[in-house]
This record gives sequence, structure tokens and C-alpha cells, in this order.
Amino acid sequence: MQVQVIKDSKGKAQGIYIPIDDWEKLKKQFTGLKEFDYGDPDREQLISELKQSVSELKLIDEGKLKARLAKELLDSL
Repeated sequence: MQVQVIKDSKGKAQGIYIPIDDWEKLKKQFTGLKEFDYGDPDREQLISELKQSVSELKLIDEGKLKARLAKELLDSL
């Protein structure tokens, strides 16, 4: 699996990128992931999710929200 870590300007991990082929394999292996299936978002949904993501990143940067390690996320699946 070619997971890529997404880091902020300070080099702190903020998220992960999973190639679509690997994501499809994970969904087959872990049926609970199907609820996180993607679709083509409409413009409003995309803007809303981007605003939420930026808001969460700011909270993490300010120390008001704890970031999760990619390994912890994958282990919880």
C-alpha cells in the first residue's frame, strides 16, 4: 500500500492519502468502510467540507484538537 502522509508547513503530519486502488481493496476487506464511500460532491458540499477541514486544522494547530496518527486511524478500522 502506498500511503502518503500529508504534512503542514511545519512538517507535522495532518492527514493521509490512500490511492483509489488501495481504498477499493480496503473496502472489500473491511465492510464497515463502505459507509465512507465517495461520490462526486456538488459544489456546496465541497466548499462545506473544505471549510470544516480548514477549521479543524486550525484547531489542531492551536492545540485545541488532537490530531490522530495515520497508524492509529488504520488500526481502528
